[in-house]
Amino acid sequence: MHSHTRRTLCAALAMAGLSLATAPLAAFADTWPNKPIKYVVPFSPGGVSDATARIVAEGLSQRLGQPVVIDNKPGVSGIIGTQLVSRAEPDGYTIMGGTITTHAVNPFFYKKPGYDPVKDFVAVNLIGTVSNVLVVANNSPYHSVEQIVAALRQKPGGLTFGTAGPGSSQQLSGQLFQSITGTQLQQISYKGGAAAMTDLIGGQIDLVFETVAAAKPMLDGKRVRAIGVTSRHALPGLPGVRPLAEQGLKGFEMQSWQGVFAPAGTPKPIVDRLAKEIAAVVATPAVQERLRGLGVEPEGKTSADFTAFQRAEVSKWGKIIQSAGVVPE
Repeated sequence: MHSHTRRTLCAALAMAGLSLATAPLAAFADTWPNKPIKYVVPFSPGGVSDATARIVAEGLSQRLGQPVVIDNKPGVSGIIGTQLVSRAEPDGYTIMGGTITTHAVNPFFYKKPGYDPVKDFVAVNLIGTVSNVLVVANNSPYHSVEQIVAALRQKPGGLTFGTAGPGSSQQLSGQLFQSITGTQLQQISYKGGAAAMTDLIGGQIDLVFETVAAAKPMLDGKRVRAIGVTSRHALPGLPGVRPLAEQGLKGFEMQSWQGVFAPAGTPKPIVDRLAKEIAAVVATPAVQERLRGLGVEPEGKTSADFTAFQRAEVSKWGKIIQSAGVVPE
């Protein structure tokens, strides 16, 4: 047999093998979904992640014609639920709600989280971002960033800030504040943001970087006072409150986020379909209104854009956390 003929035959066999290998995958993607989809939320019911997932799941169920069922698996900063999904069958029937905590910073706080936030998942769609607001008690002597920084320069570690624990948006905001100002705050960890706000109002702690949605009722009730928002731009929901980046903290931007992830290896046609349908749900005016009510600014980023965004977040926060001398537990 001539070498040319042999090469042609080998190429034809290789192509046949490839089409046979991809045929079941394409057929599988065509029939998906033909049963309910499990949407794991690695946090307790009632929080922003849970509420966001329920809004998206409702719209997704209607668009896909199959029930999208919420399954709360809370524990250890979202690690328990995230581990479960990382090991799930990558068939499009298990997805999860991921956040900056589960899919960007946990590996910098925990030595063995049991999953890799980038390698073990495919980023499907970024639902939206969540900004924080730096608040003090209404009777606090601090009225500006300058006053807080001056107090910290005078007495390093002299002010306390409350957080919902390692990797929470409150903690990351405080870490970024210290990194940019070159100051030192003393962190007080709570089981949740609500307990930190109670102690702030009671005068037990000095500052909290709380989510806008959680802080809003306290701000409206004149129980706390806003110093600045952690987003790059001012927020419609907090008129008159300037970004910290415009108050001498150049480059300050801290936004946590809510997104959807699937286990690595989930067929691309399914990921693309999920991303498209979630984007359509998030683009609905009624859904946008509900998300904004939770303090989530709608995004609906594509899978490719969300992948790039997630990797940039891992890199950014990894540097900030490591430079702060945080040792993983």
